[in-house]
Amino acid sequence: MSVPLLQASGLACERDERVLFASLDLAVTPGSLLRIEGPNGAGKTTLLRILAGLHAGFDGEIAWCGEPMRKVREHFRRNLLYIGHRPGIKPLLTPMENLRGMLARNASVSEHQLEQALDAVALFPFSHVPCHHLSAGQQRRVALARLYVSDEPLWILDEAFTAIDRDGVQGLERLLTKRMAAGGTIILTTHHALSIPGAHSLNLQEYQVEGVPLS
Repeated sequence: MSVPLLQASGLACERDERVLFASLDLAVTPGSLLRIEGPNGAGKTTLLRILAGLHAGFDGEIAWCGEPMRKVREHFRRNLLYIGHRPGIKPLLTPMENLRGMLARNASVSEHQLEQALDAVALFPFSHVPCHHLSAGQQRRVALARLYVSDEPLWILDEAFTAIDRDGVQGLERLLTKRMAAGGTIILTTHHALSIPGAHSLNLQEYQVEGVPLS
């Protein structure tokens, strides 16, 4: 059996004197998609940030390719694409300028590929319009365009389907399905009912501490 790409053991996290989850184990392998489920306030975003190395307030262990995260953190970061709940774009820049900035370290991505990525999320006609003139859904799609030109082994996506229309949802589902088929691994949260074969789920309600209910 192959070593999991990312593995967490015994994770526990407390916020505002309330235990969000405890004794949480998970493992993801290449070519898989794991959906984190739970009601609002269950700690879905917190868990994603822990797995992405952006939140240190937890107990438990995380391993990358079988090695403790503390030993391989830089290698992990080079192989991770994280897109948070907020678009994370600069409103004064255009979609093209934002996308160039996001991919500044990847010199192999051509201008044509950037144009194709914006076209894939229906933003090519707005490529040179400052983002503060775009709707919330369009701004979200600027961030999602990065998925079309990224090949990191692990994608962690927080509410990737928020504020996008039906065509955008279908396009993103096709992209994630294609990414899995190519061996990519995806961990995400979404309130959208996924239509992606082979997707698995983890419900944080199963890791609540008895006697400490979610509000």
